[in-house]
Amino acid sequence: MAEKHVHSQVVYKKAVELLEQRGVTIEAIAEIVHFLQESYIPNLTNEQCMESVQAVLKKREVQNALLTGIQLDILAEQKQLLSPLQEMLEGDESLFGVDEVLSLAIVNLYGSIGFTNYGYVDKLKHGILQKLNDKKNGVHTFLDDLVGAIAAAASSRLAHRHRLEEEDQEAAALED
Repeated sequence: MAEKHVHSQVVYKKAVELLEQRGVTIEAIAEIVHFLQESYIPNLTNEQCMESVQAVLKKREVQNALLTGIQLDILAEQKQLLSPLQEMLEGDESLFGVDEVLSLAIVNLYGSIGFTNYGYVDKLKHGILQKLNDKKNGVHTFLDDLVGAIAAAASSRLAHRHRLEEEDQEAAALED
């Protein structure tokens, strides 16, 4: 029996499509990234933030986490999960934790700064995260954490790149 391999571009498109169906745009995630990094990166643009979000979304681990988490949120909205999992996801039970664990796979992609960014953004519920966390807008038990994790990872990616640029400039100045 031939094994089916899903092309990465197909999975990327599906992940972005699912985000948009759930009311989350790349621009909304980029706005969180900008919020997290504007104090640390001079002249940071929305375009740089969007590019970083897209780079994170192109990672297979991120796509897999999004597809899994969003599917579980959808099934919970449709009341298709077994009890007590159904009730835990519907109520975004504080001791559930699996949503955060899935998100940590994304946060970990760009080092320990991702953890601090994630914790900060998860606590603040900045931007689209506030809407996702509001129980009146559907079940987003996984999605709010996943979006926060993508923003944290994209923010960390920018921070690492900015630091490399600074180090390159310092090295060039020493050579002169």
